[in-house]
Amino acid sequence: MQVTIRATKADLSKLIDAVLSGDEVIIAKGGKPVARVVPIERSSFKIGLLKGRITGDGPEFFELMDEGALAAWKRK
Repeated sequence: MQVTIRATKADLSKLIDAVLSGDEVIIAKGGKPVARVVPIERSSFKIGLLKGRITGDGPEFFELMDEGALAAWKRK
């Protein structure tokens, strides 16, 4: 589907719905195509992806520092 800039301004939400439905929308200026509206690919981000797969103790940086190491860290 090809639309003018004026039509794009008036019907942007309808054009976005058309793109999300799989239609290709081309925006034209003076009868010449200048832009294509395409959907953004969505990644399938999943929270807790490794839950239950990692076992054992956490890394040593989760452990409390002794007083000497803490004092040395504070001086830096």
